[in-house]
Amino acid sequence: MFLMPLPDQSPQLNLNHAGLPATRNLTNDSVITDLLDNNLLTAHFQPIVSLQRENIFAYEALCRTVGPNPFDNIEQLFHQARICGKTLQLDMRCRQNGLVLAAAQGLNDKEALLFLNICPTSLLHPDHSAGTTGMLANKYDIAKHNIVLEITEQEAVSNYKLFRTAIDHYRSKGFRIAIDDFGAGYGGLKMLSVLEPDFVKIDRHFFKDSPKGNINFNLIDSIATACHRIGIEVIAEGIEYEKDLRICREIGIDLVQGYLIARPSADLVTTAQLNIPENNSSRQSGTTLFDEVICVGDIAAYVAPLSATDRILEALNRFNDNAEMVCLPVLRGGRLCGLLNRHRFMETHMVGRFGYGLNLNYYKKIEDIVDEDYLEIPHYSSVEDVARKIHQRPRLSIYDDICITRSGKYFGTVSVSAILNAVTENSMMLARGANPLTGLPGNEYIQRRIAKMLSQSIHFDVCYIDLDSFKPFNDRHGFEMGDRVIKAVGDLMVEALNKWEGNTIGFAGHIGGDDFILITRPRNSMMICQYIIDQFSKMLCRFHPEEECRQGSYTSLDRAGNTQQFGLLSLSIGVVSTEIHHISSFAEVSSIAGDLKKRAKETSGSVIVRDRRSAEPQKRG
Repeated sequence: MFLMPLPDQSPQLNLNHAGLPATRNLTNDSVITDLLDNNLLTAHFQPIVSLQRENIFAYEALCRTVGPNPFDNIEQLFHQARICGKTLQLDMRCRQNGLVLAAAQGLNDKEALLFLNICPTSLLHPDHSAGTTGMLANKYDIAKHNIVLEITEQEAVSNYKLFRTAIDHYRSKGFRIAIDDFGAGYGGLKMLSVLEPDFVKIDRHFFKDSPKGNINFNLIDSIATACHRIGIEVIAEGIEYEKDLRICREIGIDLVQGYLIARPSADLVTTAQLNIPENNSSRQSGTTLFDEVICVGDIAAYVAPLSATDRILEALNRFNDNAEMVCLPVLRGGRLCGLLNRHRFMETHMVGRFGYGLNLNYYKKIEDIVDEDYLEIPHYSSVEDVARKIHQRPRLSIYDDICITRSGKYFGTVSVSAILNAVTENSMMLARGANPLTGLPGNEYIQRRIAKMLSQSIHFDVCYIDLDSFKPFNDRHGFEMGDRVIKAVGDLMVEALNKWEGNTIGFAGHIGGDDFILITRPRNSMMICQYIIDQFSKMLCRFHPEEECRQGSYTSLDRAGNTQQFGLLSLSIGVVSTEIHHISSFAEVSSIAGDLKKRAKETSGSVIVRDRRSAEPQKRG
């Protein structure tokens, strides 16, 4: 199928108050036919921008109507076309409009790509002609490698084999491929696997509510990381607010598109017309607290990588220029593909078995000799996790530097000795901080764990547990009984974590005295806290004499030295959730948890207060 270019002037439809043609058949079929036959469709262009270069990387051609849209929006237009069986005609008209109008405005002079939307069902239609787009590209002198066919993921594809054949045809002609609305449709990872696209556009849904720590933030990060690792460029679409842009910069997404930057326009806008807010946030490798190493990214050093296409003479020069350099990372197409170890490189490729290594390998490229058995670690990994992975490496490469990535992109390297030193220091710190009574880690370790989870954008709840009126109990019953109570609370916390959290993010800590902390997944926090209160209530008669248990109270001195009646031991628990608060430091956690614990203490008996902004204390014991 070949559609002729649109004339410069197009007749207008006479629309009634309902937005439908007044002088023609009012069926949706005829409305769409009018739009197609009377040239009432056009294209607007929205730029896709590189944050790093602050220039226009590409333009996406978007379908628009000439005059009022007979339907509510463009999505409805395509929906009705599907119902009427006119998707192919509409799709081809939009593709043609994009090429014609972009060429007329000098796209070739702008050094930018052109994104054209294509419906998957069009590619599988029996009347579809795979050569039409190429003919139009040739006619308007737009190089095929500058055209990106953007396949929407929101449509179901029933025959992936046939679909892949159609895509391979376009790719063989030089066109590039993108997946639009990734994560919002039917195909998901299967579409990604089948198409192996050059670009992935993350659906704007994920940016609607994506503070750091939120599930959307982590999904964006995971998609970007996976794509970057396999060499797929990521585009964030629907960027409407500066917070969206901050997320892109934090994760490492360079290409963005949205109303914040520029709205769709009939004209190809220039870089000078863009609105790119300044980047005021500094990019850090991870989170450091005091002088402790939490994440491996904190001790990573950037080593300028080699390119896979460099000649091996470049590696020789780099090693000769720096006698202390042990390893050189190698990148192909911007992503890690290997590592060169100085000793093995010199011995095998420069000297060789008979001393002719340099002569034999002089014209080879790095990719011909690179060692692909390297250890790649995300920047947020703990040094303890990295140390465990080092011990699992083959003996030959156990002392090679570790390659660090951030969102799938090369970040730097870390030596094995640096990892071991950090682990040793952290182990000594943990041993010093552990509480001798409960055996639980102390305040310093708690801060480290929370800081680590914040740096990893992990979603969690912090449960601040305090024994009510513990000092009067201690004064009345003695320090030995007080120690038994504290030990029992610590044991209950560990028991509850083993029951609900297993080997996930959960951990228990002993801040000191009768103050404890629990870290749990948000969905488990209330169940765990309730379990601890229930089990502790059953133990009360182990700590109070029979008479006190029968009366439900005891007499002791308050802080002012006055005799007062006190209720049996109880627990006040304040729960802080990163679902509610956008927390960036341990100090914030401690402050909010302290306030919630005070609210819990205002009610007698065991109480849990979880901050839901409007939550009231819940008496549990």
